[in-house]
Amino acid sequence: MIAWFARNPVAANMLMVVILLAGAFTIFKRVTVERFPSIEINTITVTVPFRGASPEEAERTISTRVEEAVFDLEGIDKLRSVSSEGSSTVIIEIEDSYDMELLLDKVKSRVDALNTLPVEAERPIIRRSEFNRETISVMVSGELPEQELREYADILQEEMLTIEGITQIETSGVRAFEIAIEVNQDLLNEYGLTLQEIANAINNDSLDLSAGQVRSDKGDILLRLKGQSYTQREFLEIPILTQADGTRILLKDIARIKDGFEEQGLNTRFDGRPAIELEIFRVGDQSEIQVAQKIKDFVTAKQGKIPAGLEVGIWRDQSKGLKARLSTLNYSLLQGGILVIILLTLFLRPTIALWVSLGIPIAFAGGIALMPEMGATVNLISLFAFILVLGIVVDDAIVTGENIYNHLSRGSPPLEAAINGTKEVAVPVTFGIITTMIAFVPILFLPGGWGKWYFQLPLIVIPVLFFSLVESKLILPAHLGHMKFKKKQEEGNAFQRFQQKFANGFEAGIVKFYKPVLNFAISHWAITVTFFIGLLYIIYFAVSLGHTKFSSFPRIPSETARNSLSMPAGTPFEVTDDYIQRITNAAIELKEKYRDTETGESVITHVFSVSGAGGRSASPNRGRVMFETIPPEERANDVSIGQLVREWRQLIGPLPGAETLNFRAEIGRSRDPIDIQLSGADTIQLNQAAEQIKTILTNAEGVFDIADSFSKGKQEIQFDLKPQAEALGVNLSSLARQVRSAFFGVEVQRIQRGRDDVRVMLRLSEEERSSLDELKNLLVQVPNGGKLPLHQLADLSYGNSPSSITRIDRRRTINITADVDKANSNILTIREGINNDVAQLLENFPGIGYSLEGEAREESELFSSIYVSILFVMLAIYVLLAIVFKSYHKPFIVMAVIPLGAVMAVLGHWLMGLTLSMMSILGMLALTGVVVNDSLVLVDYINKQREKGIARKEAVLNAGIRRLRPIMLTSLTTFVGLIPIIFDKSTQAQFLIPMGVSLGFGILFATAITLILVPLFYYRVKALVVFMLSFAALLGYQYQDWILELIARV
Repeated sequence: MIAWFARNPVAANMLMVVILLAGAFTIFKRVTVERFPSIEINTITVTVPFRGASPEEAERTISTRVEEAVFDLEGIDKLRSVSSEGSSTVIIEIEDSYDMELLLDKVKSRVDALNTLPVEAERPIIRRSEFNRETISVMVSGELPEQELREYADILQEEMLTIEGITQIETSGVRAFEIAIEVNQDLLNEYGLTLQEIANAINNDSLDLSAGQVRSDKGDILLRLKGQSYTQREFLEIPILTQADGTRILLKDIARIKDGFEEQGLNTRFDGRPAIELEIFRVGDQSEIQVAQKIKDFVTAKQGKIPAGLEVGIWRDQSKGLKARLSTLNYSLLQGGILVIILLTLFLRPTIALWVSLGIPIAFAGGIALMPEMGATVNLISLFAFILVLGIVVDDAIVTGENIYNHLSRGSPPLEAAINGTKEVAVPVTFGIITTMIAFVPILFLPGGWGKWYFQLPLIVIPVLFFSLVESKLILPAHLGHMKFKKKQEEGNAFQRFQQKFANGFEAGIVKFYKPVLNFAISHWAITVTFFIGLLYIIYFAVSLGHTKFSSFPRIPSETARNSLSMPAGTPFEVTDDYIQRITNAAIELKEKYRDTETGESVITHVFSVSGAGGRSASPNRGRVMFETIPPEERANDVSIGQLVREWRQLIGPLPGAETLNFRAEIGRSRDPIDIQLSGADTIQLNQAAEQIKTILTNAEGVFDIADSFSKGKQEIQFDLKPQAEALGVNLSSLARQVRSAFFGVEVQRIQRGRDDVRVMLRLSEEERSSLDELKNLLVQVPNGGKLPLHQLADLSYGNSPSSITRIDRRRTINITADVDKANSNILTIREGINNDVAQLLENFPGIGYSLEGEAREESELFSSIYVSILFVMLAIYVLLAIVFKSYHKPFIVMAVIPLGAVMAVLGHWLMGLTLSMMSILGMLALTGVVVNDSLVLVDYINKQREKGIARKEAVLNAGIRRLRPIMLTSLTTFVGLIPIIFDKSTQAQFLIPMGVSLGFGILFATAITLILVPLFYYRVKALVVFMLSFAALLGYQYQDWILELIARV
């Protein structure tokens, strides 16, 4: 096939054009553009709203019953529940290999069959968990009433939804609409009414009802009664009671109606002004960049039409990072392509360099064409994959092109040189590409969130490498086989003469310098091997003894700083809001401090805050503040995000009574560095153990922001029926329902007004719900028709209810979390010391189990997977090399450079001042496939020399001299292709750089080792085996007789 395509350039060119067109069509028409890969979360959530219920009641009546209904279903990996005030959520984690749809159907069947859930609880919501990330947010802000802000936000939402390609917008930072009907107890007594009777009257009058149809001669006519009330005015006119004299008592006569929002406090601010957030999401195959641009164009066009007192701005534009990465890719491709051409031009010929470099766009186009079929999208990870493979993709073309060039230099006709030169290196080049592909395969099977995050890396790299192989074997020979070749230096222009002189000088330098060094290394092999083993051990011990820092998930500075405040449960909303306002003012003060006097722009662009919510759930004791900054590379003021956060802390000062006050300014953090999970049945013991563990963490150096998931919660009042109540026929259920109706309220109706779902709530007036005296004097209906105060029917006692209750696999749990100063501490050493102290402490708590969660669990799962991956890759590489060499022992010669390549990757981290991380390990894993390519080409040439009858030493020296140029070129192009990402200063690139450093510096330094050690290993293989076994014996290792027999066979 190589010869056929070389002799048929039309076919080769048509193949090239088809690949390029397929890639171009895909990138413009078929591929999805998003910031991060869309992640499918293998969980099912069962949410049961139970408004007004305490966490313990939600746990007892809902969480435990749902857990018992589903726990034995096949395919469940972990069962977790969170019972909080007003709701219960059961999260079912699914085994990776199990069919989620099948399990979802089973869960729905089991939960729907439950008939023991409380009557007041709403219908269970059962669904697959989805990971949706907003593309951009629009902020509507101004010093206006909440109702006016909401009305204008709704108008904007409707207008934006008319834009083509905008399909999902969610309103955030607002309270839900509610029609509150408040009744005074005195009026209830005056008219002899109960809350339930009023609710029934409303339901009987406020409704729409279909009454069938009339079949007349003129056709069928539908019958419909329309009486549903939707507004305050309509509800006021509902008749409640007709007195004996015929007087009608309307709802407005006995109640006050407020058409507004829920009573739960919630304040959202943008740059210090009241605000509402409109979050716009990318859906399906929509482009994140296009969605964001359409919204920005809309906001720009709207600026002159905004009502006075309002402002509309952009917040959290996620497309900026994606556009920056696209810009980096284009720059990297251009820069890398130019550098590759320059390198190849210097060592080969300009024409050959051009045709070899053409392999980059062809291979990239082929990889892009398969992206939709592979499930890949254009995102930060896939773009990084293209940058990562930029220098590798031309390796096979370089070896092939250089070999063709060598045949041309010896006088072979171009077509013959192209065919023979390609065939000569076809086997080592093909198997070299396959080993590189195999090295990326394990990334497909990494567990957990990180595995899903980096899943797209091999989906890009492997197809691109495949198409590079196609290009180097079928397209490149056709191009080089029909070019004109000038052999003499005198021919051509000045540059061509310079290039020829440079290439000849380089070849002379190989003989003059490299050959003597290689000859010395072979002759003094023991010294050489000892030197490299010593280097390996020095770096190994530097890492294992903690002299080189390792952090699986190092801190990457973000462009956004976040603060989260948690007050004790039961804290009034007004107190939380005051603290959040104080934190917000500190951020605004910081914004003004770092405003450039010349341009008027500040390092901090916007400040956003929410009081009364933790995440998306309402919580009066929680709040958060965050601010965005301009990218570091664009700042006129050289201030870091870390410095801004430190100053922010100082400006805020102490907040008396705050449970937790956390600051975050990093990306890529999904778990806590320290997360100790306790589980047991005794809540008191759990809490005692948690407090002692927090003391241990407090004494640990470098540990801060210590917190736990247990809260003392709100004060609660518990009712115990008196004997008198039981004698009157009052039971606990009746009493609880009447108290609930009076204070929490009765949900009379739920109506749909436009896009909003509005609850109609009936309860006592706010004044009668604001004190304990009012509670004690609440009139309770008794079976004989009379009413008695609550304090005569029940004893009231006081206690505490936890703010939330978490259960893992049907056992209560508490998590103690903490942050670690990773820049100045060794987290592995800290974690080991804490683990030992906790294990010793829990010997005093026999009923409590514990486990390390958070980053520790992620590390454990990832390292377990990586150990298996290393074994798989090493075995696969050995099998492939054994097939190529037709030998059992020669693969070890090639593979001997793999550990040294990893060592050189560590050296690269030292030079760049980087901490070793999980991305560094993945880079070393990929390096195992790349680093053997050079050795494979070298050993293949030695074998061919030996087959011609050339002596071992001469064959080894000839191979080193002959293959030095292609080996050096492949390594340099790999490193040059990674330079843009290694030295990238953008925020988005920081967590990817360690992988680039491992691969780039590893291959660069390993090349020098390959050119020395591989020839030496080949020549001195028997002596080396004896030397290594003797060295191992000195260290205390034993070897058996069969090893000695193996030495003899070698």
